[in-house]
Amino acid sequence: MTDVGRTLLVTVTGRDRPGVTAALFDALTGYDVEVLDVEQVVIRGRLLLGVLVSPGSEEAGLRAAVAAAAHAAGMDVEIASGSGDNEPRRSGRLHVTILGRPLGTAAMAGLAARIAGCGANIDRIMRLSRTPVTSLELDISGATDPDRLRGELAAEAAARGVDIAVTRAGLHRRGRRLVVMDVDSTLIQDEVIEMLAAHAGCEAEVARVTEAAMRGELDFEASLRARVALLAGLDAGVIDAVRAAVRLTPGARTLIRTLKRLDHEVAIVSGGFTQITDALVAELGLDHSAANTLEIVDGKLTGGLVGVDNGGPLTATRFHEVHFQAASINSFGPINAEIGVQLSQVPLASPVSGFFIVLT
Repeated sequence: MTDVGRTLLVTVTGRDRPGVTAALFDALTGYDVEVLDVEQVVIRGRLLLGVLVSPGSEEAGLRAAVAAAAHAAGMDVEIASGSGDNEPRRSGRLHVTILGRPLGTAAMAGLAARIAGCGANIDRIMRLSRTPVTSLELDISGATDPDRLRGELAAEAAARGVDIAVTRAGLHRRGRRLVVMDVDSTLIQDEVIEMLAAHAGCEAEVARVTEAAMRGELDFEASLRARVALLAGLDAGVIDAVRAAVRLTPGARTLIRTLKRLDHEVAIVSGGFTQITDALVAELGLDHSAANTLEIVDGKLTGGLVGVDNGGPLTATRFHEVHFQAASINSFGPINAEIGVQLSQVPLASPVSGFFIVLT
């Protein structure tokens, strides 16, 4: 390997077009240089390409060849002499994902300050999406106390009105993943049982049962049974109207499409009803689903439930059973992300080896 004591940093900027990178490396060919590092980014059609190389056997000729290639491509070029390569990245490497709608400069300033205040450094920033939310991924090093950094960033994100996730760096992030999400008020904006209750004229009663469950006076199964019982006698045709009125959460379709493109599998696990979730599975191309089924007799809701795989109503235990079934079928190991599952339904001791996001 060539001694990297002395190096040349070639920086090319200008309007992006096909062939610029090829032209630069073609110009470097024949000068006995070693490529030490390359970074390339395009922002609003403007290219920034940086190449770090050894000086080679004929530096003057190299400089002239690179300048000629850049001129022919209509690009600006700068060649700076220096010494050495980038310093090795420090330990304590994390990935920080930021989502905002909009993502303001004050939020970025606050988060960056928190990272610096914890003694960590931002090594790289990459945009993941622009619509319907702006999302950025930051590569962080030097986070000697990840728990402290995670807490600092969570506090700043809450104050700035953005969402944030902090995950470990490493090759495990490249593997195939299983993502499990809740449905009501997560994948969709609505609470289906409240929509059904509106048709049945029992919204207030259902709301009272929900509030009692939120206060811890009823467990999830008891509150679910009590609310479904209030729907007894409702015409089953109402389900079609509710299904048509369900609204996806902004960004949900993009999230699922992106996860699928990355070869991840997506499951939904809901305390709601298959009469709604089955349509979501078909529409969004989901891989796994589990929910309760409203019992219907003679075209009317009975006020009862048909259990999941005859396993009884979908409670916290059933959530975990379905999690493990989906993971074992596909050899995923632990669930990698669990999104939006309410704390009243699933204990925090959940088989998640990634991050746990609760949307409220």
